[in-house]
Amino acid sequence: MEATAKVTYVRITPRKVKIVLDLIRNQPVDKALAILKYTPKAACEPLIKLLNSAKANAENNHNMDPDRLYVAEVFVGQGPTLKRMRARAKGSSTRINKKTSHITLTLREAE
Repeated sequence: MEATAKVTYVRITPRKVKIVLDLIRNQPVDKALAILKYTPKAACEPLIKLLNSAKANAENNHNMDPDRLYVAEVFVGQGPTLKRMRARAKGSSTRINKKTSHITLTLREAE
């Protein structure tokens, strides 16, 4: 049995999110929350919300034991890129790509 939560269109690049995801993969939920709380990365804030959502899904929708949950799968995919322009020298401009992420987290009960 597993519980899943997904967050889409997070305004952080997938590359930066992946660094934090590698820290919490295969960790118990309580330890993963502690790691996210004390890691100084911008990706931690949406990941804490996502992990709490998956934990609530496991408890309320699947009747899983919250003390035995661990982060089984967590991955990030690239969402749409926001394209913006910035003024440059001699009246020209350059493009700024603001990337977004889709993050999926799955919890399972330890055997």
